[in-house]
Order: sequence, then C-alpha cells, then structure tokens
Amino acid sequence: MTKTILMATTAVLFGAMPVLAQTAPAPSAQTAEPAAAASQQGVLVFTPDFFTDYRPNTALDMVNRVPGFSAEDGDGSRGFEGAVGNILVNGARPASKNDSGTSVLGRTLAAQVERIELVRGGAPGIDMQGYSVVVNVITKSQSSRQSVLTATGFLFEGGIDVYNGSYQFTAKDGDRTFGVTLSDGVSTSDSNGPGRVLRRDANGVVLRDEAYDSDQQGGGQAIRVNYANAFLGGKIDLTARLGQNDYRNFSLQTAPGIRRDNGYSEEGTSGEIGAVFTRPLRTGLSSETRFIREWNDFDSASVSSSEIAGMVNPEQRFTSVGNASETILRSLLRWERSPSMTIEGGAEVAYNMLETDQAFTVGGTNVPLPSASVLVEETRGEAFSKATWRIRPDLTLEGGLRLEASTITQSGDADQERSFYFAKPRFQATWTPMANNQVRFRLEREVGQLDFDDFAASAELEEDNVFGGNVDLEPEQRWVTELVYERRFLGDGIVSLGYRHDEITGVIDQLPLPGDLSAVGNIGDGTLDQLTVNISIPLDRTGFSGGQFTFKNDWNSTEVTDPTTGQTRPISGIRESQPNFTISQDIASWKLNWAVTYLSTLAEYSYDPDQTSGFYGADYIEAFVEYKPTASTSIRAQVNLWDDFNVERTVYASRDAGRPIAFTETRDIDPRTFWQIRLQKTF
Repeated sequence: MTKTILMATTAVLFGAMPVLAQTAPAPSAQTAEPAAAASQQGVLVFTPDFFTDYRPNTALDMVNRVPGFSAEDGDGSRGFEGAVGNILVNGARPASKNDSGTSVLGRTLAAQVERIELVRGGAPGIDMQGYSVVVNVITKSQSSRQSVLTATGFLFEGGIDVYNGSYQFTAKDGDRTFGVTLSDGVSTSDSNGPGRVLRRDANGVVLRDEAYDSDQQGGGQAIRVNYANAFLGGKIDLTARLGQNDYRNFSLQTAPGIRRDNGYSEEGTSGEIGAVFTRPLRTGLSSETRFIREWNDFDSASVSSSEIAGMVNPEQRFTSVGNASETILRSLLRWERSPSMTIEGGAEVAYNMLETDQAFTVGGTNVPLPSASVLVEETRGEAFSKATWRIRPDLTLEGGLRLEASTITQSGDADQERSFYFAKPRFQATWTPMANNQVRFRLEREVGQLDFDDFAASAELEEDNVFGGNVDLEPEQRWVTELVYERRFLGDGIVSLGYRHDEITGVIDQLPLPGDLSAVGNIGDGTLDQLTVNISIPLDRTGFSGGQFTFKNDWNSTEVTDPTTGQTRPISGIRESQPNFTISQDIASWKLNWAVTYLSTLAEYSYDPDQTSGFYGADYIEAFVEYKPTASTSIRAQVNLWDDFNVERTVYASRDAGRPIAFTETRDIDPRTFWQIRLQKTF
C-alpha cells in the first residue's frame, strides 16, 4: 500500500491543515503544492496509514518505526534543560524526568495517535532541548478508556530465569486525563555466564587458571499515577511515583583447592512528584511552569572472600548507606512572534543533595578512606533564552544562551565550598536545499553535570580496586561542532552522515591519589572526533517485500594526556566503534514482523593509574519475531546469542616511569543465551 508522509509547515504544529505529499510516483489529489517546496519546512509528518503494515499496538511501536529516528529518554542528569529525551507528546514533555517519553508512548494505544511529527533541526514552537531531531506525537482528542497489559519472561540457558509485567490504564474525557501504571521490573545482563580466568606474570608464567561463573537477579516494583485537566485558563499535568528495588550479583572462581567469591547487593526505595502548568496569556504568548521533586535511599554492600589450600583469607567488605534528592522549579515564556519565529526565555532553580556513609573493612578491621562519609549539596540557578527563526522555506536558524551559576558544598570527612559560573551559547542552522535533502550545523558549548557519587569513596572488589572520593571535581566543558547531511529516498529510506568535533576542558577520568589510591577527577584537556553513519534501505524493489536493511555506527577517536604516564591515550569509557547491521521484514499477510541484528565487534576500556582494563566482544546476534493475531494482541519471541566476550586487564607493579607490568589477566566468558517471550494485550 502507499505510505503517506506529510511535509509539514509550521501551521501543522498548531493544528492547521497540513500540506500533503505522496511518496508514490503519482501526485496525490490532496497535494496543495509541490512536495519539494513543502518538504523544505524541515518537519515530516507520518500519518497512521504509514504504519498499517506493521500493525502497531502502541504509540511507542509507531515511533520505533519512524525512519531515521532513535528514541532517547535523556541521561537523567541533574536539572531539566538538556537532561530529558527527544520525545514530545502534544508539543510537551512529560511532567517528570523519570516518566520518560517512551513510558508515556508505551501506555498510549496506536488508535489514539493522530499523527507523528519528525522535527529535524528545529521548528518554531518546538522545544528541541539540545537535540537535532525530535518526534512530536499528536494524539486524538475524543474520550476513551484504554489498558495495556504486558507480561515478559527472560529464560537463560543455565542461569536464573526472571519474569516481569505491567498494567497501564488511561481514561480520557475531554480535557481530563487520568492514568495509573503498576510495574514489576527485572534486571538482566547479556554478559553473564561461565568462563575461564587466566592470569600471567610479566614473563608469561601462569599464576592463575580458574573456572569462572557469574549471574545476577533483582528488579523493582512501582506505582505511578498521572492526572491532567484544564486549570485556571490553562492546563495542569500532575504525576507521582513510588517504588522499591533490590538487586544482587555474584561471581565465582574455582580451581583445585581454590575458591574466590565476590558479591554485590543493594536495596532501596524511590519516589517523585511532578507538575507542569501551561497557560496562554494572549495571542501568541504562553507560559509554562514546571516543578519536579525526586528522592531515593540506598543500602549496598560489596563482599569478597577467598579460600586457598584450606586457608581462609580475610573477608573484604565495602558498604554504602545513604540518600539523595533533587528539587527543580522552572518557568518560561514562549512568544510566537510570527508563523516563522518563536522566542522564549525563562529561568530554572534547583537543589540537589547526596548524603552517604561508607566503610571498607578487611577481616573486620576498618581501612580509612578519603571522603568515606560525605554530604554533597548543590544550589544552582540558570537563566536562558532561545529563538527559532525560519528565514525562508529552506533555512531555519536556532540560537540560544544559557547562563548558569552554582554552588557545591561538601561536608563530612572533607569540608569545601566552590562556586561555578558558565555561559552556554548554542547555534544551529538547518538547510533543506531540495526535497528530501537536509544539512544541519550545530555549534554549542556544553557543560557536564557532576556525578555526586564521585565525591565519595567506592570499590570494585572483584578487580581489587578501591577508589577514594574527590572533593576537587569540576564540571567537564565542551565546545561542540557538528555537521550532518541527511538524504531520504523510497519513502522510508535514509542515508545520514555526521561529523562531530569536541574540544574538551577538564576531561573527567581516573586520577591518581596519594597512598596508591585513585579517584574520578579532572585530568586535563582532550578532544573527541566522531563520524556517524545511519543507512536504512527499503528492499521491496529487490523482490524482498516489506524488507529493510539498516546499518548504524559511530566511529570515535579521543585523545587526552594520561596524568600518570604523561603519554597521550584515549579517554576512558568511550567505544571506538560498534557497527550494527539489521535485516527486518514486515509480512502483513502473516500478521508478523521479524528482524535480525548483528554486532560484529564492541569494546570499551578504562585507563586507571594502576591498571588498564576493559572488555572486547564479537559476533553478537539478536533476533526476534513478533506475531499479532489481532489488532490488540501481540506475541514476541526474541533470542540473544553471544559466544565471544572477553574481559581483560593489565595491572602495573608501580606508577613509576615505564610502569612495569605485575600481571595480565583475561576472563574468557561464554555469555548465556537467553530467550525473551513477551505477551502484550491492549483493550
């Protein structure tokens, strides 16, 4: 069947009649102007008929099929600006950061979706929140009652099977919407399994040759309530959530006369409340005020023990008990000066805190740690302004400036107070020189949010690592330059090429501390160069009806000066490459779709003062088939296969020049194959 994509003008965003263009060779009778001219507005609109062959159950199913778009829920960092995802619903983001865009779409039935707008590079009236591409899901206004019931099982070969489920109910009556979500989640890993640990000294002599096994289990239960209604001439959205979680993992190494046990466990509770009030003040002028309060507490323990030749070594135990919270108040004014220009300005204030008490013992004897018991508090304020201007049909400019001031206070084992001031300008240009071709350019200064956990001590006992806290942490700063070219073809085909360069000040990585300890800290300036490729090719013309081939990859090259060796090295935790190949097919006559994804390689390394460690994997396969016997029922079976996963580390005898090697260790793991069976019913 013919799939319809609307090429939206700004009027689409505010409910006016859109301009139409067909992807089929013959022009649509509804087309008001040539498709090339309409498409230059930079907003593509996908109507429900585009997804008919896929038979979606929820709005999330539809968004996951939008060509050239990958849903993101944000990184969860402190604050609101820049920390939320790339999904909007009816032009707005959810009332809280943790009620993610994918969660909202997952409880919205596909039948309630009027259209999906893919906004590329910015558009008047749309808050991009720093993303180059976002989706705006427009729902229908009629009254409805809908439920989504999901049950999932994860079945591991030789491991612990786990199960979870959720029930989501939403009722809509005019302006009033009420919803409740009950969820029972689980924690899973695709890298657990049996293997072999081999340790050699600098001369290659085997020091350890031991069998290895690992597994984990845990999850959490939560309830969320949502409510929205007309209020004081505008609209108010409210949400609240309460939950509890537990998690534990273990690893075991054995050989004749040898047993090494490592385990980690954590329990905690969490909650949040959120409110958003939007109100039109006059024609073209509206306000939005947002309040978010989140909190959580935790109690965790890492334990390591060993027995060698009948001798029990002293047990190592690292414990952490604490709580954290975040409170945000944010308000803005949005002025739609004209159909081609939107200006907004506002301010955000926030208070964040982390209080933790930690202890490290060996054989019951306390080992002092830097910053073991700390209270970290941050008071932050930010003023911002931004404007989006469509200068002409094929060119849109977006510019903005955020001014941030914050004070971080640390008390406990170390007392310190520091203040920071940052100006964060942003400029983006979107040029559509011809139909289905777009070029986006971005120049922006980004300032990272500090992870409060890095102010306190931590441990990785399985790797014999104990880290001190760092009271001198400063936010990482980046000047980002990015250029993207996008070409769309054959309806849902896309080729996207992007290049990004970051000049980084104060790279956050591993820093040596006195006493042979290390901590997360600022190690100097660095760079990142990234090449991004995203290719999606419809295969109908090859005779593979409903088929699609997709390739995605980011090639990353980073540089920073190592604070221990003085040599140039990559930045820890950034993967150089992870090519992703997918073949998929929709078979409408069979009411099913399937896909196979292949990752040829993946690797990630960390460069600590006393060791270089990381993992390498290859030949990862994920395959699924989903059958939809009715419009309201789906059954999905998925399998994950991975037979080549290696954890590696090189431990140095000292931090002296040349860093002589004490030993190298490889952990060759055969990850457990696991099956995922999901049943979903909407009604």
